[in-house]
Amino acid sequence: MTLLTTPTGAPATTAMLTDHYEFTMVRAALRSQTAFRRSVFELFARRLPEGRRYGVVAGVGRALDAIQAFRFDEETLNYLLERNVIDTDLAEWLSHYKFKGDVWGYPEGEVYFPGSPLLIVEGTFAEAGLLETLLLSIYNYDCAVASAASRMTAMAGERPCIEMGSRRTNEYAAVAAARAAYIAGFASTSNLEAGRHYGIPTTGTAAHSFTLLHDSEEEAFRTQLKTLGKGTTLLVDTYDIEEAVRTGVRLSKGKLGAIRLDSGDLAEQAADVRALLDSLGATKTKIIVTSDLDEHQIAALRAAPVDGYGVGTSLVTGSGAPTCGFVYKLVARATSEERDAELLPVAKKSSGKISIGGRKYALRRIGKTGRAEAEVVGVGAAPANDGNDRPLLVQLMAKGRPIGREPLEAARERHRQARAELPRSALKMSKGEPALPTILLDEAGGAAENPYAGEEAQ
Repeated sequence: MTLLTTPTGAPATTAMLTDHYEFTMVRAALRSQTAFRRSVFELFARRLPEGRRYGVVAGVGRALDAIQAFRFDEETLNYLLERNVIDTDLAEWLSHYKFKGDVWGYPEGEVYFPGSPLLIVEGTFAEAGLLETLLLSIYNYDCAVASAASRMTAMAGERPCIEMGSRRTNEYAAVAAARAAYIAGFASTSNLEAGRHYGIPTTGTAAHSFTLLHDSEEEAFRTQLKTLGKGTTLLVDTYDIEEAVRTGVRLSKGKLGAIRLDSGDLAEQAADVRALLDSLGATKTKIIVTSDLDEHQIAALRAAPVDGYGVGTSLVTGSGAPTCGFVYKLVARATSEERDAELLPVAKKSSGKISIGGRKYALRRIGKTGRAEAEVVGVGAAPANDGNDRPLLVQLMAKGRPIGREPLEAARERHRQARAELPRSALKMSKGEPALPTILLDEAGGAAENPYAGEEAQ
C-alpha cells in the first residue's frame, strides 16, 4: 500500500488519526436517530499544568488544515468495514463526509487559563463528534510546546532562542514543535521541513562529529570557515575550549561570527570565553549556548555574557508538561434532529471532571493600568462591551469554510502583546497559581460556581 502524504510527511487524509470509539458512537447514534442533532462541543482545560501561571494557544492553523483533510476514501472505508468498526449505513454517510459546521476559538498566540473555551465546534453530533481525537491531539501538543517556549523566550529577553529539538521527538511532531515555538517567540529552527512548509527561518552549522572526522580541530575549523564564511558558528568544546577559541579567532582573523558552548558550567565558561574573545580582539564574536537548556537555566544565564540559546529536549517535551490536559466536551445539543429544535445545555457532573453546560463567550478583563485582571467566561451571549473587556473568541470556520487562517507573524505579534498584558507575576519561574482568575458567569450575568478553581480543580 502506498501512503499519500502532505508536504510535512503526514497522511494526506486525517480521518484515521482518531480513536475507534469515535465511529462506534456515531454508528450507535444513527440507530437511535440522534446522530444529526445539532450539537456544540468545547475544547478547554480544567487546570493548567502544575505550577504554570498561563498557557499559550498554538495549533489553530494546523487544526483548520486537519479538519479540511478529514475525508474517507474507498480504501479507508473498506478497512473500517472489514474490522466491523462501521457498518454499511455509516460507511455510506462517511463516504460523503465534509465538515459543514462553524468553529470559533482563541486565535493563535493568545494566552489561556483554566476554563478558557479555546475551541467551540458547532455542527451535528456526528460531524463534530468525529473530530474530538484529532483536535485534542493537535491542541494538547502544540499548546504544550508553545507554553514552554513562551516561558523560555520571556527569560531570554532580547536574546534569540533557536529551536533544535527534532532529534528528541518523532519526525512529524518535530515540525509542529518548530511551528509552535516560533509563535511563542523563538527566532529560528534547525528543522528544514518546518522552514520549507511554514517559512520559519532555519539555521545550523556543525556537530562534534565534524570536528572528530578531521585529523585536527584546526583542519575542521579551517574547512568550515572556507565553506561557510567567517560569519559561521564554531563548536568549541570537542577538546579544549580555550585552544579552540584561539584557533577560531586566528583562522578568521578576529572576524568569527560566533562560537557555541555545549557542555559544562555554561555561565562560568561563557564569562571566561567572553574575556578571552575580547582579549583577542574578537569583540563582535557572539556566544551561543546549548546543552539541555530549559526556562530555568535560561533565567540563570541572564547575567552571563550569552548572545543566544539553542533549546531542544525540554522544548519539544513541554518542559515537564508534555500535554495540556485539554478535553473536548459536548456542552449543548438539540432536543431532536429537526433543524429548528431547541438547543439544550448539557454537562458532565462526575467528581473532579465537571464541565459547564451551554455555549460560552470569553473576555479578558483589562484594568486601568492596561494589565489583564481576569478571564471572564460566561454562558450565552456576551454582554455589551463596557470598555474594559477584550473579546477573545474569533470565528475560524463558517459552514465548513476556513476563515481564520493568518500568517505566523500575526500570531507571533499577538503572543507578544498578550504576554505583555499579563500581570508581572505571570513571568515568575517559581510554581504558582494561574496569573488570572477565571470568573464564570451564568446566562443572567451572575456569578456561577467555578469548578475550575480550588481543590476540585487540583
